[in-house]
Amino acid sequence: MAYRKLGRDNKHRRSMLATMTKQVVMNESISTTETRAKEVRKFVEKMITYGKKGDLVARRKALAFLHNDTTVVDKIFNDLAKRYENRNGGYTQILKMTERRGDNSLMVILKLVEETKPQEEKKSTKKEKKEEK
Repeated sequence: MAYRKLGRDNKHRRSMLATMTKQVVMNESISTTETRAKEVRKFVEKMITYGKKGDLVARRKALAFLHNDTTVVDKIFNDLAKRYENRNGGYTQILKMTERRGDNSLMVILKLVEETKPQEEKKSTKKEKKEEK
């Protein structure tokens, strides 16, 4: 998986991404720079996907990445997995804000999508129309 280095060495970058992922899960939104938000989004989506799998291996992978924080992992596996059970990806969204005053970098809000998409009824196909006649 290709990723941005974000001006950090490997251990600092991994720790920063894990911490930001925990903050997104617990607070359901964070304010950060655009490049960091794009990187954190990948890990948040992966953690929610682990939660939807729900097995022991997925739980251990999530715990390993999130510094053994059981409260965050419990929220992912119990709350978020149920919230997004009918959704195939796209659990986060990035909303752009203004530039930061000091270095003019674009600030964004990374937040979890609140509503699940209701499953729409399929439109009847030509075969179904012929069968009805």
